[in-house]
Amino acid sequence: QVQLVESGGGLVQAGGSLRLSCAASRMIISIVDMGWYRQAPGKQRELVATITSGGSKNYADSVKGRFTISGDNAKNTVYLQMNSLKPEDTAVYYCNIQSRLREYWGQGTQVTVSS
Repeated sequence: QVQLVESGGGLVQAGGSLRLSCAASRMIISIVDMGWYRQAPGKQRELVATITSGGSKNYADSVKGRFTISGDNAKNTVYLQMNSLKPEDTAVYYCNIQSRLREYWGQGTQVTVSS
């Protein structure tokens, strides 16, 4: 069974940076897109950023200009560089990989930004 393993979360002061990484435990074929989502306490899970197999990127308005997504389909890895972090970025961040056959989710990594 394929698992997505996330790393890179933690506690950082406002204005700081973190880099999240996600890797699949086994090869996933026919990837359509990869992305990051987040869920803050008491809120619904929301899209942060996605990248298609062709390299097209999409960002939530709240993170544009601060976050950068990158990925490697062949290695089944996806990254999220987060700069100029704000307290409102505090959430559990989830990695997502969508293939033609099914969707995979990581278990989440906590990001906490202190003011």
